[in-house]
Amino acid sequence: MTRICVYSGSSFGVSPEYAAAASAFGTACARRGLTIIYGGGGVGLMGTLADAAMTAGGRVIGVIPRAMVAEKRDHRDLTELIIVETMHERKHRMAQLADAFVALPGGIGTLEEVAEVFTWLQLGLHLKPVGLLNIRGFYDFLLQFLAHARDEQFLTPRHYSMLTVANDVESLLNKLMDTKHVHVPKPVSR
Repeated sequence: MTRICVYSGSSFGVSPEYAAAASAFGTACARRGLTIIYGGGGVGLMGTLADAAMTAGGRVIGVIPRAMVAEKRDHRDLTELIIVETMHERKHRMAQLADAFVALPGGIGTLEEVAEVFTWLQLGLHLKPVGLLNIRGFYDFLLQFLAHARDEQFLTPRHYSMLTVANDVESLLNKLMDTKHVHVPKPVSR
């Protein structure tokens, strides 16, 4: 694992712990020599993540739609900024570049992005680790929903266990580094 795609909010959220976690994640990735792939934004947790990684001497590659650049939402001080035309192209390019995926706290966009790559993992479209940084229990309700989906047999126990979760940066990165997925076919009900 040399490149990690990070999804996070373009806002800071209610607690300063979220920004602290984004900063710690960026710094830890830089110290481990992990290149961050992210949405290219310069605001909120996205900007904090990128700033921390760059300050610590890391590499950060942003992927952002042209319309967001026109609105001046892009981060200007990255290792590389890739400008694409659509959100779909952005997500596809980020997934191509990454060896693993992590969601920090964020809104509906962050949820949609991590749900998509977790779905792709379940379907065997990739075997890259997918993780959640569960700062302040931010993802507790999502984890409860996924456990409910498992219990109601809409998500197999094996697929449920493929999601990596930790409450602190170092634990999450260690778990992701140790993760080796194999394809587990999704059962078909008829």
